[in-house]
Amino acid sequence: MLFLKNDKSFYKKKSSLNLNGKLINLNAPMVMGILNVTPDSFYDGGVYITESAIKKRAAQIIDEGGQFIDIGAMSTKPGAVEISLQEELDRLLPAVKTVRAEFPEASLSVDTYRSEVVNAVYTEIGGFIVNDISGGTFDTNMFEAVAKLHLPYILMHSKGKSDKMQNLPIYEDVVKEVVLFLSTQVQKLRRLGVCDIIIDPGFGFGKTVDHNFEILNRLDAFKIFELPVLVGVSRKTMIWRTLDISPEESLNGTTVLNTLALSGGCDILRVHDVKAAVETIKLVSKIKSIAK
Repeated sequence: MLFLKNDKSFYKKKSSLNLNGKLINLNAPMVMGILNVTPDSFYDGGVYITESAIKKRAAQIIDEGGQFIDIGAMSTKPGAVEISLQEELDRLLPAVKTVRAEFPEASLSVDTYRSEVVNAVYTEIGGFIVNDISGGTFDTNMFEAVAKLHLPYILMHSKGKSDKMQNLPIYEDVVKEVVLFLSTQVQKLRRLGVCDIIIDPGFGFGKTVDHNFEILNRLDAFKIFELPVLVGVSRKTMIWRTLDISPEESLNGTTVLNTLALSGGCDILRVHDVKAAVETIKLVSKIKSIAK
């Protein structure tokens, strides 16, 4: 990576997260299970709307070995229309309160790009991980909110909002441009005192299928940050469009790409299918242990 020098003043290896006073060790890869409380997500929209369904899904994620539960209340699939702040809160707050009450020791993540949502959720349940698909670009108050509340933050790259992000995204060098964007945002977070940062290249967000595969092929480029790297390719377009199948048929493809991501240094897999991801990690870890 000749285009970005490793500046030790900003990039110090992180192998743990401080979440609500609990130290989470990231020396081995982990799994983040997806819990969408949306009616229109691309794969599981409308499935987890009721309280009983939310409890059942959270229990499934935990029972299958997931270490994080990522709760989202607004679809960010390509072409999705932005909902109001109030609608997001109306969907999200009952869900996070239900999961926190039922599973008080679970490590929760909230998928939102609104600082108002971050503040509201924190008031209800205390500490959680902020999963911001915009990398702080949709809400200028997001970084300050994360810093003030001392929350871990998933910094993702996206090119535009959901309704327009797939309108012919163009890059001269997609990996270089994503890394440079993330570098700028990491420095902003560091200056505000945010210590617990996870890097997400943003598969499927303002990128063509070829862009996504280029990023996956060069995933080791993101090691320059010496921060945990999250990969979210679960059942996404890059799989089902390449294979000419549906999202429902994309588990095998997801497993293959997750295997490649782990080989490239991924620390967290964000998935719909937790059991398959946990088994993938076990097998890849076994191979790596033999190779040492």
